Amino acid sequence: MRNEKSRKRPVTRYPLLVSVLLLFTVYCLLSADAHALDIQRSVLENGLTLLVVERHNLPIVKVSVGIKAGSIIEPEEKAGLANLTAELLASGTGRRTSVQISEEADFVGAAIGASGGDDYVTVSLSVLKKDLDLGFDLLSDIILNPSFPEDELNKKRERIKGGLKAQEESPGFVASREFSKAVFGSHPYGRLITGTSDSLDRINRDDIVRFHSAYYAPDNAIMSVVGDITPDEISAMLKEYFSGWNSKSLQTSVPRKYEPVRKRKIITVDKDLSQANIIFGHAGISRDDPDYYAVHVMNFILGGGGFGSRLMQNIREQKGLAYDVHSFFMANKYGGTFQAGVQTKNESANAAIAEILNEIEDIRNSAVSDTELADAKSFLTGSFPLRLETGARIANFLIAVEYYGLGMDYIDRYPDYINRVTKEDVLQMAKKYLDPENFVLVVVADQEKAGLKKDW
Repeated sequence: MRNEKSRKRPVTRYPLLVSVLLLFTVYCLLSADAHALDIQRSVLENGLTLLVVERHNLPIVKVSVGIKAGSIIEPEEKAGLANLTAELLASGTGRRTSVQISEEADFVGAAIGASGGDDYVTVSLSVLKKDLDLGFDLLSDIILNPSFPEDELNKKRERIKGGLKAQEESPGFVASREFSKAVFGSHPYGRLITGTSDSLDRINRDDIVRFHSAYYAPDNAIMSVVGDITPDEISAMLKEYFSGWNSKSLQTSVPRKYEPVRKRKIITVDKDLSQANIIFGHAGISRDDPDYYAVHVMNFILGGGGFGSRLMQNIREQKGLAYDVHSFFMANKYGGTFQAGVQTKNESANAAIAEILNEIEDIRNSAVSDTELADAKSFLTGSFPLRLETGARIANFLIAVEYYGLGMDYIDRYPDYINRVTKEDVLQMAKKYLDPENFVLVVVADQEKAGLKKDW
């Protein structure tokens, strides 16, 4: 059991205190601007949710479009379809080739692109105010009129497959992939967003055209615009360039919530490595769960708080078993995970796992200290404005806020969510969301040297 004396060692708190002071300074500089964000939300006639934040300090406009067409809704046998569709948007339209799209954007210093995700895909634009017309012309063209050329599809598919093959050499990638598969099973969250080589080979152009036609609709999308622009100017841009984007009656079922299976799974992958890559964890929490904030505070104390966290203090500072150890809750719309990760010498794999379990048992069985709770709250509330320091971050942040239903006053309410967490809440969250009995343990290592215990 952790004793109070070990928690109060000055060396334990100095790095965190320095971080808190630095973040407090940044908070003072940024908070007035961040918390003064005037988010103007509207739903247009075609169903598009529009979020606007005016920031006239720089002549730049950032646009993010979140489309609810992530891998959560793709068929299992064609995993990677959602991501492939997104990545091909800028590979050619009815009016432009991929080279022309790139050259037109580069000529004015704009950036445009798209990326896949579990819950939704994101299309982004960064453009100077003076080139706003061109920027919106390009943005609307790749969203409304992608042509998905066969040759570009083949190149993109082979590039992704090559990346997957290269990642097989990364023990961290292998561990993460096996962990997700073990926790989520057949649920879409258990698959790679990119898909696999086999599933990618099963995707053809018709699949992509149908997927785009079915899901890339304004009433299935959120657009956030941040920067040197007014609502009237945005209305003019949308009228000029997105007038042909019409709502659709989506015939899709709501993706299912993940229902975790409570049992222990030990997964070993043998590789010629000097260090073992270890992930310990299990099912976690969804983003809309009201416990999310108390869980966030609890995890900061356990392993999310860098040098000040219990896992780091124990496994790195006291035992010298690893350079880095951390824990986090990944929370998506339909489920999530808890993960504690560490890299250590093969020979000390068992010792590192034992200490992770010890810390989990400890935080489940006794209240955290007043100091730990105060430090966690100071850091989490003080670092929050850093998420909003650029137009691009704000634009992406607003998409998430809208998608997860957090409310347009979320920025103002976040500090209160964190500050009202008590020691009793932390203890309750640890008991509820940390499971030392039913877990997934993935160890990618030289298994002979690691000599992993059979009775974890």
